[in-house]
Amino acid sequence: MTPAILLLIIVLIAAMVLFSLDLFPAEVVAIAVMLSLVLGGVISPSEAFAGFGSETSITIFGLLVLSSGLTRTGVVHLITRQILARANSDAKKVWWIITGFTALMSSFMANTATAAFFTPVTLNISKRLKINPSSLLMPMAFASILASSVTLIATSTNLVVSGVLQQYQLEPIGMFELTPVGIVVVVVGLLYMFFIGQRLIPLRGGGPEDEARSEIYYAEGKIPEDSNWAGKTLKELQLGEKFDVSVVRIIRANGQRISPRSNSTLQVGDRVSLEGNRESVLGIEQLPEISFVAGDGEGNKSKGQPAKLAEVLLMPGSRLLGRTLRSLAFRERFGLQVLGIHRRGKTLTRKIGTIALQAGDQLLIQGDAETIAGLSQESGFKVLDNEIDTPVDMRRARWVIGIFTTVMALAALNLLELPVAVMLGVLAVFITRTLSPTQAYQSINWGAWLLICSMLALGKAIEVSGFANLAAELVVTRANITNPTALLAIFFALAMALTQPMSNQAAAVVIVPIAIQTAQRIGVDPRPFAMMIAVGAACSFITPLEPACLMVYGPGNYRFFDFAKVGGLLTLAIFGIAMLMVPMLWPF
Repeated sequence: MTPAILLLIIVLIAAMVLFSLDLFPAEVVAIAVMLSLVLGGVISPSEAFAGFGSETSITIFGLLVLSSGLTRTGVVHLITRQILARANSDAKKVWWIITGFTALMSSFMANTATAAFFTPVTLNISKRLKINPSSLLMPMAFASILASSVTLIATSTNLVVSGVLQQYQLEPIGMFELTPVGIVVVVVGLLYMFFIGQRLIPLRGGGPEDEARSEIYYAEGKIPEDSNWAGKTLKELQLGEKFDVSVVRIIRANGQRISPRSNSTLQVGDRVSLEGNRESVLGIEQLPEISFVAGDGEGNKSKGQPAKLAEVLLMPGSRLLGRTLRSLAFRERFGLQVLGIHRRGKTLTRKIGTIALQAGDQLLIQGDAETIAGLSQESGFKVLDNEIDTPVDMRRARWVIGIFTTVMALAALNLLELPVAVMLGVLAVFITRTLSPTQAYQSINWGAWLLICSMLALGKAIEVSGFANLAAELVVTRANITNPTALLAIFFALAMALTQPMSNQAAAVVIVPIAIQTAQRIGVDPRPFAMMIAVGAACSFITPLEPACLMVYGPGNYRFFDFAKVGGLLTLAIFGIAMLMVPMLWPF
């Protein structure tokens, strides 16, 4: 054992201890690991910092930008709406829809890309259903990884194993050769996560930002002549289930007040008072079926304007206090439309234009950016948030859907490497102005990105120091094990263990040649060993270093060893499936 390998083992043990104690943020520990390996001479500075420009880091950066585009253009809201409608807002049905679709998509495209697509959707759904996002994000990420063995193209690791087989003049892996094992792994894995895994996930509260977004706004809309809602009952519209808003009052065109019930029918000209959080109100405002009412009592469709959204707090001493939006002629005076009013601890029931404003009221307003910025100069206003994006912008939404789909198709068909395809997508969203660079940079979880870039140095150290080869030789060659079944178990364990700090592909490249040579030495077919390694190398469940897990690490408020707690039993279950099925499908 060389000094470099000895130091590497010490650093690895120290890292595991620090991760488990949670004394420092995970990215701080990762930086310390990287610098320790450099200062100890295990790897060179260029090898240590190569992770920041690696294909993995570039891919994650690009996917975070693209997923931000999905959120800011409203695609996430549209998908959320469809999922909730089909599941009737049943949390269990939603769980199965999210994990099922994630596994299906991940069977034909990179699991990191799938996780990037579903992370904002899952966060939005958890907010709408008022459940902790931790309970949904890890199952979604695990579902994307579980599908890695369904097809040859589900993960690049399968392609690497297939390529090594060809180097030894063996048949490459077929497109659906792994499918029988992969389907069983997905089914058993999802059943485990539903009945056992999600009970092991620690549910930690969100931050202040999540709490702020739970504020309820009071808004008012009018049913126009061409509305599809006219003639339908509230039960048929399912506004609560689909949009998470409540109808608190209906006023007919003739002034008749209607108490909203499930069988209440909307008519043209009805004024409908709604309550919901910010995202819900904004989602409803974008629909053509209702025209939001401004303070002057007139309906107004703002989607044709180049408008921004903001939240504004009325301060004590404001000259607006005690006045109504109608008496102020707010839209004409300030050039802004009030979409909703939030008054802490109070339920508002009057027409929005006749509500006397009070200190502490929050207004959800819409108008041009310069006018909103000018409010900061007014002593009676405090702009709380002027970076709100309209939930659904169909023009930009079509662009980002097309770009994301094209990127995934180029990668899935092997026309371009995934990092190249992803960065091409980033360039496309910038050129089409679907997303600005500033918005993109604000959306990235830099802590998670720093964690994976730094930990890639550990994987490089394991590779260049000779630790991986030494471990494989000690376990397989020097132990002189000749039982094929025992060797299958050993190769699975090696692949699973090395794929935690190393990339899946690097682990496969190290182990598959040793497995092939071992099989040839004892006179058995190498193919079952290669297949076992492909399955084992995809078992990245016990640390968050798998890119798909890193996508949810920050948003789910997880800790490093949460993944070992939940993923440990899952890994054992997959091991049992592989030990049973691999020898049956690929006899020795």
